[in-house]
Amino acid sequence: MKLKILTWNIHKGFDISNRRMIISEAREAMRATGADVIFLQEVQGEHQVFSKKYPDWPTSAQFEYLADTVWPHHAYGKNAVYDEGHHGNAILSKFPIVAWHNLDLTLHKKEMRGLLHAQILLPDSGKTLHLLSTHINLLHMHRVKQVERICSYIKEKVPTNDHMILAGDFNDWTKQLSGPLCSQLEMEEVFSKLHGQHAKTFPCFFPMLSLDRMYFRHMNPTEGKVLNTRPWVTLSDHLPLYAEIDV
Repeated sequence: MKLKILTWNIHKGFDISNRRMIISEAREAMRATGADVIFLQEVQGEHQVFSKKYPDWPTSAQFEYLADTVWPHHAYGKNAVYDEGHHGNAILSKFPIVAWHNLDLTLHKKEMRGLLHAQILLPDSGKTLHLLSTHINLLHMHRVKQVERICSYIKEKVPTNDHMILAGDFNDWTKQLSGPLCSQLEMEEVFSKLHGQHAKTFPCFFPMLSLDRMYFRHMNPTEGKVLNTRPWVTLSDHLPLYAEIDV
């Protein structure tokens, strides 16, 4: 079975200038990829000020608006909570989600982070696929602690023989996290395996930093690319990663 995977930090539905709301354009672009599963970061669950300021603000949460009828199964992990609303990570899936959990990775109030874990049953085979979407801190010493939590959680909650994809915005511009993640969890990173290096996704207009990743276990990636053409370069401050993986 071939799975089409997308991971993307959507910048709360705004372009890089934070002035133009692009959530409807993002939905159309996501649909065009034909992705089966989508990992999202910086998804706005609610914002009472923006919902009144922008006439085209969705009446539902952003993850529900983006999912619509194409990805009928979805999970949302509320991480950052403030007076106006909240945002976090989301997973959209064409396959039923049979269980999900949101792990708090927050180390201080200025960066409220999390790891969203959803389980789906792959059609025909009945095998469990674990999907994990995360967004971790800007400082390296904080990221190290959060990766330790992620590894501990996965070792406890995900059977070693089960298929798994861990994707998201790791803010790992120093490229020091893949070693611990891959060695402790017996994973590989899609772009490192296919192209010999992590993909550059930030900033969108001239990507220099490899912040976004896709790690996998017990599967075989056959394609991996950065979506770096229009409309993607005008949406968000990150470029999305797309991959096809044989299960």
